[in-house]
Amino acid sequence: MLKKVNEMSQDSDSLHLPTDASVLRVLIVEDDPMMQLGLEQSLMTHSQLEIVGQAEDGYLGVQAALKLKPDIVVMDIGLPRLDGIAATQQIKAALPNTHVVILTSHKTDTEIFAALSSGADAYCIKGASIERLLNAIAAAVEGATYLDPQIARRVIDNLKPPSPSGNPANLSGRELEVLKLMVEGYSNPEIAQKLYLSPNTVKTHVRGIMNKLSVDDRVQAAVVALRSGLV
Repeated sequence: MLKKVNEMSQDSDSLHLPTDASVLRVLIVEDDPMMQLGLEQSLMTHSQLEIVGQAEDGYLGVQAALKLKPDIVVMDIGLPRLDGIAATQQIKAALPNTHVVILTSHKTDTEIFAALSSGADAYCIKGASIERLLNAIAAAVEGATYLDPQIARRVIDNLKPPSPSGNPANLSGRELEVLKLMVEGYSNPEIAQKLYLSPNTVKTHVRGIMNKLSVDDRVQAAVVALRSGLV
């Protein structure tokens, strides 16, 4: 567990949010004391994040969320009394504007789809760098759905039927490059880094892709892309 905390503490030098964004109030729901401490120490170093509370089980997590009304809840799945999936469902029902970022070691299809169905805005795997969690938080705040690259392909593969190839939306070459990385689960900042583009340029491409594909979010864009054989 110490190894996981140390890994989560690496590469924590930037949170990719607009410079004029307000401070985000974060609630951590995690039953492992060492992971909880590691998350708190890593996240509190960012001026755009404020840790407003912690809870060690799902029931207390829901109660804390209702009381504190945080912007972000970082939620584990394997929690005592009330699991993270049920807790997420209750929080999203009562506080639809609160973003829930799942951070867990659970990777089964059942748990992944249950968490997403409960309303979670992002799904991250423990043991990754803290930057992935920060990217997930930033994506959630932007209204996107973030999937850890470790599970993104599995999620999309469960959604897509066989389909012919083609480019019915007439996406440009650059838009196809961006779309491929979206399907693989990369956030806007990560795409910008990989393609040597500015974050604003990537945002423009993402909006253009969604408009051409007639979808409302990144997951829908990925599904359409795979169904159409675009990637």
